Amino acid sequence: MRWRHHPVYRPLVDLLTMEDRHIIITYRLDHSTIQDLCAQLEPDLMSAIRHPTGIPALVQVLSLLHFLASGFFQNTVAMASGMSQPMFSNVLTKVLSALLKHMHSYIVFPQVEDLPTVKADFYALGHIPNFIGAIDGTHVAFVPPRRNEQVYRNRKSYHSMNVQEVCLADQYISHVNAKNPGSVHDAYILRNSSIPYVIGQLQRHRVWLIGDSGYPRLSWLLTPVRNARTRAEECYNEAHGRTRHIIERTFGLLKARFQCLHLTGGSLYYSPKKVCQIIVECCMLHTVALRRQVSFLQEDGPDDGLVAAVEPVDSEEEEAEEEDIDNQTIIIMQYFQ
Repeated sequence: MRWRHHPVYRPLVDLLTMEDRHIIITYRLDHSTIQDLCAQLEPDLMSAIRHPTGIPALVQVLSLLHFLASGFFQNTVAMASGMSQPMFSNVLTKVLSALLKHMHSYIVFPQVEDLPTVKADFYALGHIPNFIGAIDGTHVAFVPPRRNEQVYRNRKSYHSMNVQEVCLADQYISHVNAKNPGSVHDAYILRNSSIPYVIGQLQRHRVWLIGDSGYPRLSWLLTPVRNARTRAEECYNEAHGRTRHIIERTFGLLKARFQCLHLTGGSLYYSPKKVCQIIVECCMLHTVALRRQVSFLQEDGPDDGLVAAVEPVDSEEEEAEEEDIDNQTIIIMQYFQ
């Protein structure tokens, strides 16, 4: 009888021998948070292993975190983790799938009981009432498939996914939609996302989102006044800008925390579906880091040059703006006259 010998994996990383500062710089989470994340994912990560020589769940999670934080190529991360590139590729797919199962535990839109606190936090930013989220789009560069390559080319002439996010005043991400190619306009993504339905369910609580002028002006989405003519409108725009800036800061922090999303880290070499998974899971882990108050010593991060620029609205959006005389006018009259 011939015995089949499996290669024994010997970990190269031992968290117990690393300084806390080095752990956070390398993996963007601290020791205890990483251990808790491993405990959550271990049933899925180890279920397919039938022999005792497989890669430990901790090493699998560390490999993913190192990849997301650094933006390095697979070969580099695999070597640092003590595994081959094909082995790391399998680990990456498995950990992404395991983590994605918990998305709705991490990315959560404000519930009714949260609204007073969320509104108060936003009010502190610009003294405009009733906001529960700031919305915008940002681009994540990647190498597109050859088929329909042109749909992924954005206005800055590189290939990307256009990612719609909503954040809270404390930079928590409460919504992410990462499945649209770079050529798609922010307003189109909003129109075809779940946001209008979610906000509609909360309208009796008088809640709004704040967005830039690339979005249509809606009863529940406050945008800047175009061509402000009065001092009250100018004051409103200034307050609007102070409040909306939180979404740009969130993009900057997210991409500084996870360099794989930042253009300076290079383009992602994956299918659109896997790029979408990577983006969503970076948003999830960003929330984990905020919950556990893990600072990676670069809180402001690099300037995010990838935030979607303001574009003129099309005729359909202009028509929508005329129909919604609305909360923006009321806010200007009540708070900025």
